[in-house]
Amino acid sequence: MRTLVSGVTCLLTDAAGNVTDAGGFFVADTRHLSRWVLTVHGRALRALGTGDSGDEVVLAPPTVRNENPPFVLRRVQRLGSGLLAEELTLTSFVASPQTVRVALSAEADFADQFELRSSRLFDKSDATREVTAADANLVFAYARRGFRRRTRVTASPPARMSPDGPQWTVTVPAHGSVTLRATVSAGGAAAVPAPPISAPALVSGDDLTRCAARGLADLDSLRVPAADLPLPGVELPAGTVVPAAGAPWFLTLFGRDSLLTSLFALPYRPELAEGTLRLLAATQGREHAAERIEQPGKILHELRQGELAALGEVPYARYYGTVDATPLFLVLLAEHHAVTGDDIVAKDLEPAARAAVAWMLDDGGMQATGYLRYPTDAPGLVHHCWKDSADSMVFADGAVAQGPIAVCEAQGYAYRALRGTAELARTAWGDPDWAADLDRRADRLRAMFSADFRLPNAFVALAMDGADRQVDALASNAGHVLWSGILDDSWAALVAERLAAEDFCSGWGIRTLAEGQAPYHPLSYHRGGVWPHDTALAVAGLARAGRRDAAARIADGLVAAASTAGGRLPEVLTGLARRPGQPPVPYPHSCSPQAWAAAAPLLLRTVLE
Repeated sequence: MRTLVSGVTCLLTDAAGNVTDAGGFFVADTRHLSRWVLTVHGRALRALGTGDSGDEVVLAPPTVRNENPPFVLRRVQRLGSGLLAEELTLTSFVASPQTVRVALSAEADFADQFELRSSRLFDKSDATREVTAADANLVFAYARRGFRRRTRVTASPPARMSPDGPQWTVTVPAHGSVTLRATVSAGGAAAVPAPPISAPALVSGDDLTRCAARGLADLDSLRVPAADLPLPGVELPAGTVVPAAGAPWFLTLFGRDSLLTSLFALPYRPELAEGTLRLLAATQGREHAAERIEQPGKILHELRQGELAALGEVPYARYYGTVDATPLFLVLLAEHHAVTGDDIVAKDLEPAARAAVAWMLDDGGMQATGYLRYPTDAPGLVHHCWKDSADSMVFADGAVAQGPIAVCEAQGYAYRALRGTAELARTAWGDPDWAADLDRRADRLRAMFSADFRLPNAFVALAMDGADRQVDALASNAGHVLWSGILDDSWAALVAERLAAEDFCSGWGIRTLAEGQAPYHPLSYHRGGVWPHDTALAVAGLARAGRRDAAARIADGLVAAASTAGGRLPEVLTGLARRPGQPPVPYPHSCSPQAWAAAAPLLLRTVLE
């Protein structure tokens, strides 16, 4: 599948640039084209190759062996915010003019992305649909219970427009060319261009630098202007942008994903950190609302604007089902100030930071239980940590843990958040008393964590379950804990040694569960697959623990995986072991490009260079 992305706009096509059942032209969680197929004389063309940028495909009519095609067609597809621009250039290779009939077959089903990702059936029998072809425009319209979307197709030079799409009959001169254009615009969605990128690109050199450069290019394509998001009444500085989580299903603001992505990219794209912080502060929880798990001071998990979210048929319009976005907000705020020295952002967001700390202590559970915890019976997601699939929190024997869950890495994030916020209180907010209190809380958390989360084998427990039992599966979450600094040096050394062992390391990265355990599966999303961002945090943790040799070896494997795919890292790889001469086995449903995977090599460069 070929993927083009620009902010909240995404095009999924086959190798020839056609949208069929598996693809689509998506804008703001809605599929605005479910079919977009190019034919010449009623026949499909075959792809000969693609350009370096990925937005160009060279096509030719099918021929038998040793028969030369009479023309080639260069198809260029470019995206803007809510726009698809299609340019078709036919070039003749024969000595007489050719009359050619070119058509683009179009359909728009306006499916919500949650429909396409889920096996659940939604009753949309009350929807109305219209298709009109007039005045050189083809318009698909959809309405249901006040939710409206529209797709408009225009053509240049003017085409014969029917409900099936535009059709041209053109004469291509002998050894000459003709160019046709079509534009698809998504009504009911914002169409605001992203602000220009001010930070420089990396100059390609070694493999890690090339991988990082590709990651930056992917992050730039995933930048979403705040104006493209559903934020009524929110005022933000002009040019505010955030990184979308990934294509095609997560082209929106995600608390955890956008925070970690912005943290990794902070030395290269500091505007992403500022935008993410300001936007998450603007959407911070204000009340107790059980249906979306909102609580005062809590940081958002997910922001959606598709039909099902808008009509309340899924709970994700503004959804707060995350235990870790709130401490990560504080971590990023402290790191942003440390790296940029920007007192304005720190002072503007002091009230949000104080509210976030209050949430950790109160609704987050730290005051009552000592740890950040989340329920497993709330609306939406079962698990509110980064491993959010329903079967991710397991014991070594495969039994599923029951909540409320205190997952290990959230405690590490909380520790780092308390330390970072204490530093801000001292240096930016002039509140040494609060800083001292936060440091005392961090000390207590560190001591409790050492007592409760240390397994008999000296590794870190994946979590504490609702009965305060150690969830004892050996999991990659320990790499995040190493990175956080919550472990003392002697324990960190033992954890680092175990994490660098062969059952964790596939040769391409760190498995989410160590091989050989009952719940391990190399093709599982969170019980054996390899996630680049997870591996990058483990590399940072290993380096912090003094194991730079192991950190460099594991990073080399991740970079090697990227090098087999043009420098791009996907969301997740399978955990199957690396074999000589063989590329990594891809995970079948991985997002690509995906933000924190794209940012992972940036963290590797920061840690290792």
